[in-house]
Amino acid sequence: MASVCILDDDRLVRSLLSDTVTEMGHRAAESPSLTEGLRMCAERGCDVVFLDVLLPDGNGLLAIERLRGLPSRPEVVIITGHGDPEGAELAIRHGAWDFLEKPLNVERVELTLRRVLAFRQQQNALGGRRTLKRAGIIGESRALRACLDLVAEAAASDVNVLISGETGTGKELFARAIHENSARADQEFIALDCASMTESLLESRLFGHTKGSFTGAAQTREGVFRFAHKGTLLMDEVGEMPSSMQRSFLRVLEERRFRPIGARDEVESDFRLVAATNRNLPEMVQLGLFRSDLLFRLRGLSITLPPLRERREDIPQLADYLLDQLCLRYGECGKELSGDFMETLLAYSWPGNVRELLHAVERAFSGARNEPAIYAQHLPVEIRVAVARDGVGGTAVTPSDAPPKPPPSGPDFQPATAYPTFRNFKAEAEKNYIEQLLLRTGGSIKEAVDLSGLSRGHLYELMKKYNVERP
Repeated sequence: MASVCILDDDRLVRSLLSDTVTEMGHRAAESPSLTEGLRMCAERGCDVVFLDVLLPDGNGLLAIERLRGLPSRPEVVIITGHGDPEGAELAIRHGAWDFLEKPLNVERVELTLRRVLAFRQQQNALGGRRTLKRAGIIGESRALRACLDLVAEAAASDVNVLISGETGTGKELFARAIHENSARADQEFIALDCASMTESLLESRLFGHTKGSFTGAAQTREGVFRFAHKGTLLMDEVGEMPSSMQRSFLRVLEERRFRPIGARDEVESDFRLVAATNRNLPEMVQLGLFRSDLLFRLRGLSITLPPLRERREDIPQLADYLLDQLCLRYGECGKELSGDFMETLLAYSWPGNVRELLHAVERAFSGARNEPAIYAQHLPVEIRVAVARDGVGGTAVTPSDAPPKPPPSGPDFQPATAYPTFRNFKAEAEKNYIEQLLLRTGGSIKEAVDLSGLSRGHLYELMKKYNVERP
């Protein structure tokens, strides 16, 4: 018998779902609000959640990750009376099992529930979540755990994997984790950076060449396709691959055969491909900069790594890990991170992500080389300046030796406490812009994207950031 939670503000919908679940022999619990529903799901440890999108106190789509992060890790089925392709895509990308439109069809609900429960039973029979080798991947946030679940899924097969994320989020670490947890772990892991090579050099590195095949080819060299035979090949920054190379690369992926430059015969290579990029490949396809058929081939399974600012709860653990690594490297143990150091790390936005955090901690460690504790003062000045600017409340400080200025007055005067900081003003302006944009376009995401010039992903990020719903 499974436990099913129903979160919907429509009493009739709750009754229909509850009756259906009960008649199938399972337990049902209902809630008309998101806040109460989240608490109920956490207390009951449910298996499946039927979740409405537009609830009185929040957007159900934004709660999927919280629900999936509960100890019982329930599967989430979205139900809505305002269905559209963008909403369905967003639901699935957030981890929903399915997307059902109202009015609900009882047979469809029953079929979906049977399939969800069969999947959970299969997962439980296989022992649930695998214990992963995750060297260098530090943190336990929901966002990171979701990515690690996809790593486990990727490691269990040979499907091509596309890892996306901002610079410094650790794409190569995740590629190595896929390799180390796969059946190919005892074979070679080969990484090639497409952004660091000219077209001719990239072709030679990929395919290899025979002696005398071009000027400077003094001897025969094998390419990474051959080196990665039986192992894993990471194509880093694959979005930088020249258009002329993309067709040849696609053929190798399809046939696992290639011809070295200057050779007469083709060579076979059984490699597993993991591609990584910080570019928006679907947008590049729309602009004609990347082949759509190659993109389809690359993303057999997609992993999008969250930026560090979206998993701040991992920062303390990351900082401790980096400090331990530095202590081992330099043979200096016993240092500790002060409270103001950690507060500064948590207050900074980290545009360079984990890579920038690594450099910052290393710089602070070096600055405090002969001291027992590391303080914020040891961090790079650029980071401390950014945090200081963000923390300014808009009240000027008058030097103690300066004569006091007369208090301002007049009918238009507002006290400093009533005047917003630039940061707050900017946030309010962004929120108002998104609200007015969606009102003007009638809630159409496509029209909003065309009118504003924002990418669809950026628009959804702003909607999520400011909790703006479509009218």
